[in-house]
Parts: sequence; structure tokens; C-alpha cells
Amino acid sequence: MTRQLWNGSLFATTAGVLWGLVFVVPLLLPDYPPLLLTLGRYLCFGLVALPLAWVDRHALRQLRRPAWLLALRLTLVGNLAFYLLMTSAIQHAGAPLPTLIASGALPVVIAIASNLRAGPQAVAWQRLFPSLGLMLAGMALVNHHELQALGQMRAGADLGDYGLGILMALCALMCWTWFPIRNAEWLRSQPHIAPRTWATAQGLITLPIAALGYLLLWATAPEGHDSFAMPLGPQPSKFVLLMLAAGVLGSWLGAMCWNAACQRMPTTLSSQFIVCETLTALAYAYSLRGSWPPAPTLLGIALLVGGVLWALRNAQPVGQAAPHPNPLPFGSRE
Repeated sequence: MTRQLWNGSLFATTAGVLWGLVFVVPLLLPDYPPLLLTLGRYLCFGLVALPLAWVDRHALRQLRRPAWLLALRLTLVGNLAFYLLMTSAIQHAGAPLPTLIASGALPVVIAIASNLRAGPQAVAWQRLFPSLGLMLAGMALVNHHELQALGQMRAGADLGDYGLGILMALCALMCWTWFPIRNAEWLRSQPHIAPRTWATAQGLITLPIAALGYLLLWATAPEGHDSFAMPLGPQPSKFVLLMLAAGVLGSWLGAMCWNAACQRMPTTLSSQFIVCETLTALAYAYSLRGSWPPAPTLLGIALLVGGVLWALRNAQPVGQAAPHPNPLPFGSRE
């Protein structure tokens, strides 16, 4: 494995672990509306980007209008829409199955979509299919326990609520299939832009959207004895702490690590490291349940990890990308 691929793997793994942390937020705050959790997370993301933008102001001035418009689209689809759909799906259907649909299926879906768009940088399909096969088998085993639980549910409101959660998870899957492919394509076309700069730019573009949405939600909240206690809800300290963690770790730092991975390895390979997000989210979900995953789930997890290791060892691109001129994710050395 080349040093560039090794560094990209490390950044992609770190991003997946950080993103997996945010899936536990709706479980720790079950009484909070999904929209409030989404706006709170990205409001914190934007606020932490402000001082970072001052530090990185010279690099940010290099971004032109098309780059800011792309950052806006990425923010709307890959950040706000995705997390709103995911928090809603988790609150409707629990964490494991929506997480595995919108996160567990991502390595396979993104790998196929990005490889179709890769041109000369495509991975040979005969090298890619074994890793994707291992991942599909792993997801089938992990989903088996949840599907059995679904089959035992009675028809009616519970089943309808569960189905709505799954539909939202599928929509989230479509959002995040587009996001990393478009984000990676732009970053590889702009090798002089540091991953930190692009993560901060996305935070800045998110701030006014999240702030306006939060104010509108607050202004339109119903009043009364049984109404939701705006602006911070019934557990303000816990809400603020979790939003800060989700905004700083799950948004800015996670985005920076993912950007660094995108500039160092093909999306076909980096996408398979999203398994780390799935595994982290599952670990927290089962911890909150107070139980160990069943044996089929554990075997499925092993197959998911095996799929990533197979891809890293065998699924090399047909044409190698040129080494990235700036090996530091935090910016240039100058």
C-alpha cells in the first residue's frame, strides 16, 4: 500500500468513526423533534466555523462564486436533508435498521456509482466485486435480526411508523450517495485547496441557513403548558453539549478528515470506509439497548470489515492519481 493510500485510509476511518457518533444523538434526546436536532447540530457547525474562518481567511478568499454555490448545494443535500431524514428515521424505526440502510448500504452504493463515473481511474470490476459481495453478505446478516423483529410486529400504527422510518432512511441514502461523489470530484479538481478550508467553507455556508431555520422554528412553536420548551428544550444542558459534540466532531472535524481522504484515494475505495460509521453507530445503539448484538449480527460485522480490508488490499485503481501536493489536512506548510 502506498503512503498516500495509507494516509487516505486513516483519514476515511477517522471520518467514519466521528460521523457514527452523531447517530446516537436522537436516541439520547428522544423527546426532541428531528428538525430541532438537525438545526442545532448545524448551527453549532456554523458557529465553530467562524473563528476558524478568520484563521483561514486568506485561503477562503481563493474560493470563487461557483465554489460557494457548490458548498451550498452540498450543505443542503448532504448535511441538512440527510441528517433530518436520518434523525426522523431513527426516531420512527429505531437505530439499527435505518442506520444500516442509510449508512451500511453506502459503501456498496457509492462504490458502484463512483466507479461508473471514474473513467481511467476506475477500479477493475473483477477486483471490486469480491469486497462488495462480502459487504452485501454482511449487511444481510446484520439486517436479518432486525427483519425478524419487524416480521413479529403487529400490523397497524407500529408497522406504519416503522415503514415511514425506512422510507426516510432510503431518501437519506440517496442524499449521501450524491454528496461524497460530487464533493470528491471537486476536491480532486482543486488540489491547492486544503481539506480544512473546504470544511470551514461548508460550515460558513451552513450558518445562516441553520440560524434562520432555528429562529423560524422558535417563532412558530406553539405556546401552552404542554408545548415544547423552546429554544433549548426540556434538557437544555444536555442538548447544548450534544449539539456542540455533533457540530464540532461530527460535522467540522469529520468533514475535514473526509476531505483529506477524498484528495488521497479514489471515491470507490474511500466510500467503503463508511463502514466505520456504521459500526460506530451500531456499537452505540446496542450499548443503549444494554445488550450484545446477536451472533448473525456479529458475523455480519466481521464480513463488513473483511470487505473493506479486501478492497484495500486488492481493489486498486487501474490508473493511479497523481500524488497530492499538500499532504497536510490542516493547510499548507507555508
